[in-house]
Order: sequence, then C-alpha cells, then structure tokens
Amino acid sequence: MLRNFLKSRAAKPGFAIPPGERVYAIGDLHGCDDLLARLLDQIDADDKARGPAKTTLIFLGDLVDRGPASAQVVERLRRLASARPNTRFLKGNHEEIFLGAVEGEPKALRLFCRIGGRETVISYGLDPDRYDRLDYEEFAAELKQLVPEEHAAFIDGFEDMIEIGDYVFVHAGIRPGVDLGEQQSRDLRWIRDPFLDHDRSFDKMIVHGHTISPEVEFRSNRIGVDTGAYTSGHLSALGLQDATSWTIVTV
Repeated sequence: MLRNFLKSRAAKPGFAIPPGERVYAIGDLHGCDDLLARLLDQIDADDKARGPAKTTLIFLGDLVDRGPASAQVVERLRRLASARPNTRFLKGNHEEIFLGAVEGEPKALRLFCRIGGRETVISYGLDPDRYDRLDYEEFAAELKQLVPEEHAAFIDGFEDMIEIGDYVFVHAGIRPGVDLGEQQSRDLRWIRDPFLDHDRSFDKMIVHGHTISPEVEFRSNRIGVDTGAYTSGHLSALGLQDATSWTIVTV
C-alpha cells in the first residue's frame, strides 16, 4: 500500500528559489526501482497540482548498490533525462566506486563488493552463484561486459554541485570554511562529520543525501534527504518553490 506523506513549511528566512521555478530534490535511491517509480508518480501529481512553473528534478546521488534493481534505476533515469531536460544528477560516492570498478581499478573493485556491488551486478544479469565463484580479475571482466557503455557514460556525466537560488545541492556535504568554488570532489561525495557537526551558516542552504535520517532532516544550515530507502522503504523528495518547502515520502 502506498501512502503519500506531504508536509509543507516555510523555508528558512532568507532562502528562496528564483521566482517561477520549482525544484524537487530526490534522496539516495540505492537500487530501489519500485520506490522510484512510485515517487515519480507522486511528484508528477504534486507538480501538476501546484500549477505552471519551470520544474527541475535533482537526484542527489547513490542511484546504485545495496538495493535489488540498480540497472533498472539507471535505465529508468537515463530515459527520464531524455524526456525531461530539466533533470539533473549528482555523482555520489557509490557512483564513483561503481565507475572505478567498471574500469577494473583493483581498489574500487574490492570496495564495490563490500558496499552493495553484488546486488548491482546481479541486477545487470550476473548469476548469483557465478558471482560467488569469481576472483577479482574474472569479476572485473564480467562487470565490464555486463554494464552497457551508455549506462557508464550517463553516470560519468553526473555533476558534483548544483546551485539554484539560495540553495546548493550536493551528495554528501561541503567542507566548512572552504568557498563553494574551491570545494573538492572527494568532500562533496564522501564527507560526513565535519559537515554534519557544523552548526554555523554556510550562507547558502545545503541540500544533501549520503547520511540516513528517519525523515527529511531540516537544520538551520542544511537539509538531509536520505531516508534509507533500501532498508526503510521510505524514499523521500524535498520540494522547493519561492520561500516554501515540502516533503513527499513513499512507504
């Protein structure tokens, strides 16, 4: 059964999206294609109900690993990007490792297998029993053959940071004390405590995934949208328009 939790609130004072625009930021998917399909339907209904606007969808990264249908998620979103040009994607740490594994990088291959890569490669058609018998060299060859070039190219084109109005969208967070233009990709994809523990303003409101919370987490300087879809069954989106924000959650 699907229920749509929709909560609206005023955005933090001083933070707004440019007039005439609407943004939906979607949290970490981790191979949950069924939840993605449901959430996209809910977003479409919500978008239509709110009237005309320039609507942008932003996926905050970590499309792949852990859940059962990473290949299906990538293909669905690749097609969505073709149909809706105002769809944008951030490269998460799992995309970084996935691409390295596809290229056969030994360190990436080992990490990929530890952080949910087994489920990902099975979604691309590798038999589970065969996966268990492969060594790393054999696995690298299988992965390279199974992942379509268009999937790897699509993911490799993802962005590290998106700025719209008073909001900055990243996968993991930003390094406190470093100008936005000087942020490093590794921090944008991997950072946790230095960002999460920082309680001062970043000047912009930072919208991120990467770190799981029970529900969309509103702080004075950041909004976390990763609600652990692959374990909780809750995939969340943050809606933004003018100085208002709202959340949409599938369960």
